[in-house]
Amino acid sequence: MDCYTANWNPLGEDTFYRKFELYTMEWNLKEDLRDCLLAAAPYGGPIALLRNHSRKEKAPGVRPMLEIYSASGLLLASVPWKSGQLVHLGWTTSEDLLCIQEDGTVLIYNLFCEFKRHFSMGNEVLQNRVLQAQVFHSDFGTGVAILTGNHRFSLATNIEDLKLRRMPEVPGLQKAPACWAVLAQDRVTIVLLALGQELYLLDNTSCSVVTPPGMSPSAGAYLHMAVSFNHRCLALLTDTGYIWMGLASLKEKLCEFHCSIRSPPKQMVWCMRPRSRQRAVVVAWDRQLLVAGGSSESIQFVLDEDSFLVPELDGVRILSRSCHELLQEIPEASQEIFRIASMAPGALLLEAQKEYEKESQKADEYLREIKEQQLLPQAVGQCIEAAGHEHEPETQKALLRAASFGKCFLDKFPPEGFVRMCQDLRVLNSIRDYLIGIPLTYTQYKRLSIEVLLDRLVQRRLYPLAIRLCQYLRLSELQGVSRILAHWACYKVQQKDKSDEEVAQAINHKLGDATGISYAEIAARAYDCGRTELAIKLLEFEPRSGEQVPLLLKMKRSKLALSKAIESGDTDLVYTVVLHLKNELNRGTFFMTLQNQPVALSLYRQFCKHQERDTLKDLYNQDDSHQELGNFHVHASYGEKRIEGRVGALQSALDEFYKAKNEFAAKATEEQVKLLRLQRLLQEELDQPYLDLSLHDTVTNLILHGHNRRAEQLYREYRIPERRYWWLKLTALAERGDWEEIEKFSKSKKSPIGYLPFVEVAVKHHNRYEAKKYAPRVPPEQRVRAFVLVGDLEQAADAAIEHRNDTEMSFVLSRCSAGTDAAIAERLSRARAQLLKK
Repeated sequence: MDCYTANWNPLGEDTFYRKFELYTMEWNLKEDLRDCLLAAAPYGGPIALLRNHSRKEKAPGVRPMLEIYSASGLLLASVPWKSGQLVHLGWTTSEDLLCIQEDGTVLIYNLFCEFKRHFSMGNEVLQNRVLQAQVFHSDFGTGVAILTGNHRFSLATNIEDLKLRRMPEVPGLQKAPACWAVLAQDRVTIVLLALGQELYLLDNTSCSVVTPPGMSPSAGAYLHMAVSFNHRCLALLTDTGYIWMGLASLKEKLCEFHCSIRSPPKQMVWCMRPRSRQRAVVVAWDRQLLVAGGSSESIQFVLDEDSFLVPELDGVRILSRSCHELLQEIPEASQEIFRIASMAPGALLLEAQKEYEKESQKADEYLREIKEQQLLPQAVGQCIEAAGHEHEPETQKALLRAASFGKCFLDKFPPEGFVRMCQDLRVLNSIRDYLIGIPLTYTQYKRLSIEVLLDRLVQRRLYPLAIRLCQYLRLSELQGVSRILAHWACYKVQQKDKSDEEVAQAINHKLGDATGISYAEIAARAYDCGRTELAIKLLEFEPRSGEQVPLLLKMKRSKLALSKAIESGDTDLVYTVVLHLKNELNRGTFFMTLQNQPVALSLYRQFCKHQERDTLKDLYNQDDSHQELGNFHVHASYGEKRIEGRVGALQSALDEFYKAKNEFAAKATEEQVKLLRLQRLLQEELDQPYLDLSLHDTVTNLILHGHNRRAEQLYREYRIPERRYWWLKLTALAERGDWEEIEKFSKSKKSPIGYLPFVEVAVKHHNRYEAKKYAPRVPPEQRVRAFVLVGDLEQAADAAIEHRNDTEMSFVLSRCSAGTDAAIAERLSRARAQLLKK
């Protein structure tokens, strides 16, 4: 720490930049980087390298090698390139490698050079070939931009939801532009290109010439342009060495710089920290690196080797054959603490801690000075923050010891920030190790999040480290260990050197009943790898039948799926499998399969009752289930609109009931058939539409329409009870108003229902004359009611007094009015009084 500021380089008055080594590269490259096609993923991501890619330099019979390295230069995977001519390499946000070919085909590989999928940029690109390409990131996802041989641009803003856009033509563009870039503004993706001293902006519909605000009139022709990591800033370099820096919207100029070098650079990228006021770009030539900002001064570095720049969120990574470096603006907290002769609270606290370790009284003097200014909380906070931005563990420890020392003199300093920083630094130091090779800064780590970092460790198949980090950070099983184990299991099933039984047992032993583990997903991965038997063994460990069954159906193990569905007791699941079998098997095989599964057969019959009646009939026929067939035909008869159809259906039901030896059902059906035939007669004789009538209603209708003889025949043929028949005929004749026929009917023989109904029917139809005629014929016990019904209260009173019945007398008395029936009421009252005395 004594020479901590030795690699500080000032840019302006208050800003410093540092360049330090991350790794000594392990890849032992023999070629210069300029001879390779290279792409490095952001956030300390992997490096893709294609050697021998140039047609001119390629030796006969030598295939180019596509290699993927970690950021420390350790080889992750390599594969000979057997496809078309590559134009560009790029990385997606999920660290998949995009390989863009000359014919417009984009091939996607994972970190281990395993092919995932491909897509095409369209027929126009195929016909005109690809001159240049760029991979860019926006709010929509990872996109691809293509410049074709006919000097037209095509875009795909999201490769996961491919929608190709052909940009408008640029007037006068006869060759590839000197430089171009993709800008993402307000959720719209546009292309900015330079042609001489003109800038053209291409959106979805138009091509327009733009002039950056504040651009020097003598700037010259554009050579290079760069978009910042956050897509908000743009830098333009001209052939006069003039650098314009402003907003990517081209609405505001931030600063400018005049460079003495006129030759075209290899690369130009932005280098700035989030929320920093300092803006700077890094320009690289073959052996020189220039950092330029708003100041008239610049920082220059001499490059010993051919280098490649990788823009990052808070700096620039510099790759060469021998080393991997990071150039960044020094964070404010580190500047405050380590600046020479600094009197910042953090600097004093660091000195106090050092003197305390030496057992010097100066520690008390430094500490007293901080406390007198009431800056001790700020000093502790500065040390904690600065520790996060340091890469050397010794420097981190020194700063954290100082923060811990200062906390001891504070009563209520919250410890959460200190503890969290210690955790974060342990995580960062573990992944920065050269064997892991992910050189994340603290700022990048916080933007990326621990969840994404764990995903990236899983992608690299660093399962033990990912699990240890989860346990150290005490993440929930569902979010951490279980999820990682599931990824491990999905990778394990792809290993072909072990038997299905060994792999299944190893996975179950490791995973057990861990929370959130889906064996069905692991089995699906095994099936996708062509290991069907392994998938079935893994499904045995899946406790949820709803997850087992769909995959078994996908694997065409329908009978096993049916057994699992029945075991689950989930009828919806059983229905799903049964309907799948119905579509998959021929009719005979399907029925035979159901025969061996009574539960499934029963549920399918229930389904057919509501959805497929004809299929239900076939099922009963196959089982020779005559009783069920009879029931089926009875039910079918209700759907017939014509009598003939109903009779035919019931006759079929009658035959099946006889075969089933169900005499009761057969007789009931036979009676129903007879009834339908009578209804048909009724339809013919009355010339009426078919009515679904009972036998009694049929008789009533016949009488109403004057068919008394036919009604008499039905009465005798179907043995209708005599009392019931008299009621039917009496009510029907009264409805018809045929009182003469009622008189003949009443005298034909003694009425089995008595004569009170005659009185009631006559009164109901307002014929008191007929009612009075039948009242005297009513039996004595009903005579009082009969006389009351016809309104003859005097005879009703005489009958009640004669019967000496208190109830009848009370009934008649209740019908007497005070004015007209006073004499009757008085006579009834005297009779009741005499009856009560006795």
